[in-house]
Amino acid sequence: MLHIIWDLMTIEFVIVTGIALIFGTWVGFYAAKPRSLKGKHVMITGGSSGIGKCLAIECAKNGAHVSLVARNPALLEEARAEILKFASTAEQKVSCFPTDVSGPYEQVERTVLQAEEELGPLFLLANCAGYAKAARFEDTAVDEMKKLMAVNYLGAAQFSHAVISGMKGRREGGIVFVSSQGGLCGIYGFAAYAASKFALRGLAEALAMELKPYNLTVTVSFPPDTDTPGFAEENKEKPEETRLISESAGLFSPETVAKVLLDHSLKGKFVSTVGLEGFLQSTVCAGMSPVTSFVDLLIQVFSMGLVRLVSAFYLFKFDRIVVKCMENRDKKKRSL
Repeated sequence: MLHIIWDLMTIEFVIVTGIALIFGTWVGFYAAKPRSLKGKHVMITGGSSGIGKCLAIECAKNGAHVSLVARNPALLEEARAEILKFASTAEQKVSCFPTDVSGPYEQVERTVLQAEEELGPLFLLANCAGYAKAARFEDTAVDEMKKLMAVNYLGAAQFSHAVISGMKGRREGGIVFVSSQGGLCGIYGFAAYAASKFALRGLAEALAMELKPYNLTVTVSFPPDTDTPGFAEENKEKPEETRLISESAGLFSPETVAKVLLDHSLKGKFVSTVGLEGFLQSTVCAGMSPVTSFVDLLIQVFSMGLVRLVSAFYLFKFDRIVVKCMENRDKKKRSL
């Protein structure tokens, strides 16, 4: 049955892709060209490691001045030295601003002000700071839930709030949010984490509508498991069910995620994903998301029903994993 569904999906995908290419070629003549980062100021929270650091490297390669925000001053300085090696001109600057994104808003405002005084008006804000905690909901302390929301959601909201007025006045630039595939689909062990990442999508969608008249873009990234220090830490206590379910999407490098994210952001795309599962999830969860790509819209319109059917098979598989793990635990208990 699965191979029949896959064959049907392949046929429909080929048809839709053909239609999309025809219309996309025509629309491409009128589409906005990727914006340039040369000489522009990009601020990246969570810029000392992982996706944030890799994104900073890509921005440096494209000629941008980069301000790095994170809590650990030593890690920031290490990242700064590495990022400077990729600068395309001798005039580029990379500066560090030790700040807790979930700290007092006044501190966030001071960080933005200091960064703009040193590197110039902000063109792009990339909210990469965040962390994951994998645990069953009943095993997750309420304080941990509050911390996840404070860092993953409120941290991004605070920095975005601090930069918007200036961006609107200049009528150029954009804001990037790094969510997660867990921000599209809640799975076992990620109840508290997924809630904080789902919140980012709601913020991004509303903000995109508010900022569009001012020529500002919003991009939200939904990366799968990414090989970062944070992912290694997350895996130390991850429930078996969560690990098995997450493995279906594969493991990607932070360099790949960052490169795709920057490309999508500079082209003004709202959704940024990598991998087949990312494409399937973003398509079936498109809903009322902003339309920033005519080609993507065509694919969503013509493939939504079939992709939903495929997603149902994924969910069935995930449910079987959860049941099987529960049965194995019960079996071990009985054998003791």
